[in-house]
Amino acid sequence: MNGRGNTARRGRDRKAEILFPLGGRERLAPYDAPAVAVAGGGIAGLAAATLLAERGARVTLYERGESLGGRLAGRRTRLADGSPVTMSRGFHAFFRQYYNLRGLLRRTDPGLERLRPLPDYPLRHSGGLTDSFARVPRTPPFSALGFVALSPTFGWRDLAAMDARAALPLLDVRVPEVYERFDGMSATAFLERVRFPAAAHHLAFEVFSRSFFADPRELSAAELLLMFHIYFLGSAEGLLFDVPTEPFPQALWEPLGGYLQSLGADIRTGTPVRGVRPRGREGVEVRTDGAVDRYDAAVLALDPGALRGLVAASPGLGTPAWREDIASLATAPPFLVSRLWLDRPVRADRPGFLGTSGYDGLDNISVLDRYEGEAARWAARGGGSVVELHAYAVAPDTPREVVQDRLVGSLRRVYPETREARIVDARHEWHADCPFFPTGSYLRRPAVVTPHPEIALAGDAIRCDLPVALMERAATTGFLAAGALLAGWGVRGQPLWTVPRAGRSRALRALAGAGAP
Repeated sequence: MNGRGNTARRGRDRKAEILFPLGGRERLAPYDAPAVAVAGGGIAGLAAATLLAERGARVTLYERGESLGGRLAGRRTRLADGSPVTMSRGFHAFFRQYYNLRGLLRRTDPGLERLRPLPDYPLRHSGGLTDSFARVPRTPPFSALGFVALSPTFGWRDLAAMDARAALPLLDVRVPEVYERFDGMSATAFLERVRFPAAAHHLAFEVFSRSFFADPRELSAAELLLMFHIYFLGSAEGLLFDVPTEPFPQALWEPLGGYLQSLGADIRTGTPVRGVRPRGREGVEVRTDGAVDRYDAAVLALDPGALRGLVAASPGLGTPAWREDIASLATAPPFLVSRLWLDRPVRADRPGFLGTSGYDGLDNISVLDRYEGEAARWAARGGGSVVELHAYAVAPDTPREVVQDRLVGSLRRVYPETREARIVDARHEWHADCPFFPTGSYLRRPAVVTPHPEIALAGDAIRCDLPVALMERAATTGFLAAGALLAGWGVRGQPLWTVPRAGRSRALRALAGAGAP
């Protein structure tokens, strides 16, 4: 399938913005096509490799794992009952404003038929209150007004009690200005400053900030404001999202890997890059365990820990200041994904996804057989269910078995019918490789462009002066990295879409400006 036309596109939001690439040729000539190494087969690396290969570059994609997908990869395993299943890090929300990520997936799925919508993003606090976004209007400012009108945790009295002047910056979030103003403050400090009610603080904001796998007391307030803009006040796409219809490898990465190979890309899984040596006009040397290969350029699309290690092992890479910035990249605390195969179903009215707060470290519950084909088939065979539990920002010194048992206990509190269920089998995934954005860290965050014009960076830890986050930041920086290299060869990149880069109306922008210090 030729995917060169299947790039990012706007959703329902007519105020979404398009960024056109620099002008240039449509493709590289076959006789002088540069060879490019891409280190990292996650979303960022796949985005970079895809655009480079579509424009005619000879791409070699290195991935240390045995399969593509990075932090959304999957592995095959066999359960105690003999069933072959796919284990992964589980639930990820593919929001409608993830324009560039969705554009990447359209290369092999133009209609995004391998994604399906979930009807709600419910959030429950242990005190008994639950917020729903299913009936909340999607277009700002009606989204905020609708939330206040429908929420049991955030009413009109709460709105009146807020510090309106302190909250005005929420109406006009811009990048990088939001970092200049709020990167020195924690997410919790900002919420306290604007006097959000405690229940709404836990439900509507702590849950979101912990999507960064971080404690909101340590997370930069700028990231929280940015997320509020992306999902609520800045975009008309709303909090509706899609999930893959099958496990990540089958639904997403295996088709995309096949597409890359059809474009001539060489995919080398199980092959970590151990060192990179820039050689100026002679290109870049890439060292793996078994070889040293030379390329014309490279994209380093690695998680923070892997990037720190690669730069430390590559003494000729970057300037001293740049290397110090790379070394300062922080990794979020450990997180746990527990998947349980139960011998009986959960109640029929349980949602596919439920965000939770106040349940002894349990951050969310997913009922996979509500939306994932493989899980649904397993559940149908034996009348059971497949339930997944997430715990973010786990204290590193907490014994793993203790956390795993706590999550199961919390599941039984939230869904009492699981108390009688037998666990047919379980898998527990522990990881600590996500980026962490503590207060005051933005200025040291490395950008896509490096001191070497033949080397670019990509990933969700990389600075991007657009209102993007999480998986969309990974995809966007991947395309930007490829575009930066292509521009050096006089070839066009691809258009990118983003949610509005400022407040949605002149009136809101003026109101926010009135509250600026």
